[in-house]
Amino acid sequence: MHFVFAAIFAFAILTLWVPALWPVTVFQAGIFALCVAALWRYFPSRIPYPVIPLLFGVCWGLFQLAFHLSAYPFATKTAIVRFATFLAVFLTAFCLFQDHAVRRWFRSAMLWFAFVVSVWATLQTFTSNGRIFWIFPSGYTGYVMGPIVYHNHWAAFVEVVLPLALYQAFRREGNSLLYAGMAAALYASVIASASRAGAVLTTAEILIVALLMASRGVATGRAVGGAFLRMLILFAAFTAVAGWTHVWDRFRMPDPMQGRREFNISTLHLIADHPLAGTGLGTWPTVYPRYAIIDVGAFANQAHDDWLQFTAEGGIPFGLIIFSLFLWSLAPAFRSIWGLGVVSVFLHAAVDYPFSRPALGSWPILVIAMLAARQKFHRPSPYPADHLSEPHQFTPAPGGSL
Repeated sequence: MHFVFAAIFAFAILTLWVPALWPVTVFQAGIFALCVAALWRYFPSRIPYPVIPLLFGVCWGLFQLAFHLSAYPFATKTAIVRFATFLAVFLTAFCLFQDHAVRRWFRSAMLWFAFVVSVWATLQTFTSNGRIFWIFPSGYTGYVMGPIVYHNHWAAFVEVVLPLALYQAFRREGNSLLYAGMAAALYASVIASASRAGAVLTTAEILIVALLMASRGVATGRAVGGAFLRMLILFAAFTAVAGWTHVWDRFRMPDPMQGRREFNISTLHLIADHPLAGTGLGTWPTVYPRYAIIDVGAFANQAHDDWLQFTAEGGIPFGLIIFSLFLWSLAPAFRSIWGLGVVSVFLHAAVDYPFSRPALGSWPILVIAMLAARQKFHRPSPYPADHLSEPHQFTPAPGGSL
């Protein structure tokens, strides 16, 4: 079953560029079917906390529809299905990941898939003039990264996976060069995408993962130092090829928050007018024009801040409950180290909208399910207890545990 689960996720990412509903429908239908099968076969003995905010998202949308609180019922129905997808992804993954071997295999599959796509994406962005697979026009000419046409969404995709590569690169002494190369390719692809938030967050991931692993004794100082040196050389080489010019030019913009700031102000006014029940999940694009303070000359599809948008659409209680998912994830993410990508995506959501698309938003949900499953079987410890590779392929660090 986990092979089908992985294939559905690969399909969803590879078709993310398609400007039609059928790829999303196929992804969601597959996830719902697998969720039913997984719950039937592996129904968990306890329900972890992340189920509560995700289930609340579904129920709150239904409540808004039932009491006619939505400014655009069709958009709210679509948002309900999106939250139902996140819930189904979590439940399916949590059921499957109770098996340690499946959990380990899936993380490895995520890493290899993202690495291959990142190499393709970097080559494509410089040689295809915006064409997907060098064949299909995307409608854009710049920063089209593989199957993802929006550079910040590409950065969010990489943020989830990069700590997996970093963890293995620092953990291993024998073949850390392979994982250092993977990490360098992933990082270079974010630089090539010219995502400012992505560049900041992935750089922070590199430094924090190295610091945590060295300070906790998860890996030897020799392994961390050697891997970090190899990574620096590879990062320099890969990012030199990808080029820093575009992302550096974007950092030098006189007002980097132009547009976003005005969206945020308008969204805060919207929240002030609808503090409890919100305007209806998914309705921000419909309601925003009434509160707009600038004309950007284009359709404003999202608030460019998922947290403010959740609060505007669902009300302050809804925003706080969804935010609690982020708070819950902090401790297990830092304990595992490899799960820190979840924290990065949640932080990225403060300046963009990675959770607006079911396929993309489901990637951090996958890692949250891994963290929840890991928590179920391991006592809280500062040392990560499960790894990407087979147990015989690495030597545990002093004080660590398998």
